[in-house]
Amino acid sequence: MGKNTEHVAQKAAKIKELSSVIRLDGDHLEHLLAEDAAKIVEMLSKNYQVILAAHSWFSRNFLPRVAAVLNVSLITDVLKIESNNVYTRSIYAGNVHAKIQSKDPIQLLTIHISLFEECASDGGDAKIISKDTPPAVNMTRWKSEKINKSDRPALIDAKIVVSGGRSLGSEENFDKVLSPLVDELGAALGATRAAVDAGYAPNEIQVGQTGVVVAPELYMAVGVSGANQHIYGMKDSRVVVAINNDPDATIFQFADYGLVADLFDAIPEINKLIKE
Repeated sequence: MGKNTEHVAQKAAKIKELSSVIRLDGDHLEHLLAEDAAKIVEMLSKNYQVILAAHSWFSRNFLPRVAAVLNVSLITDVLKIESNNVYTRSIYAGNVHAKIQSKDPIQLLTIHISLFEECASDGGDAKIISKDTPPAVNMTRWKSEKINKSDRPALIDAKIVVSGGRSLGSEENFDKVLSPLVDELGAALGATRAAVDAGYAPNEIQVGQTGVVVAPELYMAVGVSGANQHIYGMKDSRVVVAINNDPDATIFQFADYGLVADLFDAIPEINKLIKE
């Protein structure tokens, strides 16, 4: 659903395992608002038993509206799907995994995509079905957006993320120490909430429960202590490397590889070794 969706619909139709792709197009969907998205999904819902979305900011914005209209529960943070509508989901910032069963006629859920196998993006031949787009709800309107341009990959899509914590000590150090490594790896730059609150990094690169949830192939936590709200945002990463001078830092409990060292010595040395 959007404006000029023909190209993306054709691309989606090539995904293996799909039988059909539903396409809705409209000028008022160019900047998709939650009210319009919810109306469209609600309109289509009568034909389906399961409505599933990635656990993203946008899905968490419009799916609760769909759940309210359909009078069903929205099950978020799903980590595993089992038989008989049983789901394992994350609660308390990922510290507890709860197993629940839903008896709703329509199952409405958001999943952590890094925990599910990706379908092949080519080789499929799904049918594209164009539907009439309902008129705009007009309860809210899109005014403008400001996008910070960067040559680095977007944080939410990056395969490698390097995040810095408050231990970096200043905005200048944050950029000076981490940027060479980030650029060498072709990574995205992230930050803890403590680093953002201290003014070392902009809010849009905050990783955590109140920031961006990431699940890259490699996550490097530099000078990160491991607060619960930060762990929530990166715990689904495939490989976690932690660098901290405190051997008792919580982050080491979630790391596949840990280096107890002064980050101001370790990061330049790591960057040097990568270049070699």
